Amino acid sequence: MKRFVETVGFLVFAQGAAGLLHEWTGWFRLWAVVARLDALDGYAIFVSIVLVVTGAAVMIAADSIRT
Repeated sequence: MKRFVETVGFLVFAQGAAGLLHEWTGWFRLWAVVARLDALDGYAIFVSIVLVVTGAAVMIAADSIRT
């Protein structure tokens, strides 16, 4: 279970980082989920930052899971 939570945290973190890179450089359009969702047009940077922080928090919290 710990490994699964770490993997989910990394994927969330990577999506946030890809969203930020897409906003700043224009790359990662096909890989960033935030860039694909039309509902998040004006909030892409905010959502990407939230994803980065959430992913980091989930990865840190995974250490408290007992195996």
